[in-house]
Amino acid sequence: MTQQTRVSIRPARRDDVPVILALIRALAEYERLADQCRADAPSLEATLFGERPAAEVLIAEVGGAAAGFALFFHNYSTFLARPGLYLEDLFVQPEHRGLGVGRRLMAALARIAVARGCGRFEWSVLDWNAPAIGFYRRLGAIGMDGWTVQRVSGEALQRLAQDA
Repeated sequence: MTQQTRVSIRPARRDDVPVILALIRALAEYERLADQCRADAPSLEATLFGERPAAEVLIAEVGGAAAGFALFFHNYSTFLARPGLYLEDLFVQPEHRGLGVGRRLMAALARIAVARGCGRFEWSVLDWNAPAIGFYRRLGAIGMDGWTVQRVSGEALQRLAQDA
């Protein structure tokens, strides 16, 4: 049996919170953003498995061990008048790269998007992450060069919320 055939993808469960947190922290390290990672187990449990889940997670396993994850949620396209699927994070542990784990996660997400009637499947990638960009291009993804991500967070978000 090859490593490729031993890759399995499954929806995360509440008892996976420690695994999800460890994978998020590993992703933050990889992206050189560990100092910005504030995730903790209680917050993940509440926001992923609480009364109103904000996102879903797929766990990839190789030989029964967590090899990676994909965290996603639905957005909406007014132009298509259909939901979309937005991939917030995809991460494969370095020792499991090259085994098809990322491809299997992306294919599972695409199946979810199709099954749920989504008009598109989108994500962002750091501009310095050439290996990830190359991977996405090989999957058929097209860069949205005419668009830039905008964000309001922290104190700026608080100030905006106070605007009349």
